[in-house]
Amino acid sequence: MLSLRAVNQFYGESHVLWNLDLELAPGECTCVLGAPGMGKTTLVNCITGYLPVQSGSMTWLEAGHPPQDLLTQPIEGRAALGMSYVAQDRRIFSQLSVEENLQIALLAARIPSRAIPNMIYELFPELYSLRHMRGGELSDYLQQQLALARALVTEPKLLILDEPTFGSGQRFINDLGNIIRRLSRDFGLTILLVEQRLSFIRRVADRFCLLHRGRNVAQGNVALLDDKLVSSWIDP
Repeated sequence: MLSLRAVNQFYGESHVLWNLDLELAPGECTCVLGAPGMGKTTLVNCITGYLPVQSGSMTWLEAGHPPQDLLTQPIEGRAALGMSYVAQDRRIFSQLSVEENLQIALLAARIPSRAIPNMIYELFPELYSLRHMRGGELSDYLQQQLALARALVTEPKLLILDEPTFGSGQRFINDLGNIIRRLSRDFGLTILLVEQRLSFIRRVADRFCLLHRGRNVAQGNVALLDDKLVSSWIDP
């Protein structure tokens, strides 16, 4: 689905990402983890197009289509390919209704004629009865649901989640884990998860990529993410 090769990124003279390689396989959930300040969100911003890449390559791979050079695509072009992103701060429109938040996501993706997919209210049944309520009037739990629903309404091929459990209650964390597993298993969605909660990572991820000072120091099947490896690179 997405292949990164020798990606480098700088903030001024500060080298933030170092020759980073990453493979996102179709239908799998890959987690990027590491201590704070190690380059996780920077990597996401490079993939989504919010930050430029100094060198390296990012290639979008889709069955039946020629490879696409992601670095030539603007943010909206990456969304059109099938990339969707949920930021840590949710970014819902508080003055718009639940339904309007979903519809504006369709408009932004230039598919205004498409109806809200049935799977949205199937995955988030509580939002259906509240679809005419303004986003800012929802509880934190339901706002988190809405942010995720808005990312899924365009039926993306790649879903990027930036620390979705941060500041979340246990109810949402449990529900989110169920949804991630279902999205990858039943819908074949590819997921890139930036996360630090190890119990959650081990529950939902298929593969991991461990960053330390902008370098990929370990990666592989999530079964390899044992306590010894974590303590070597993350724990003090």
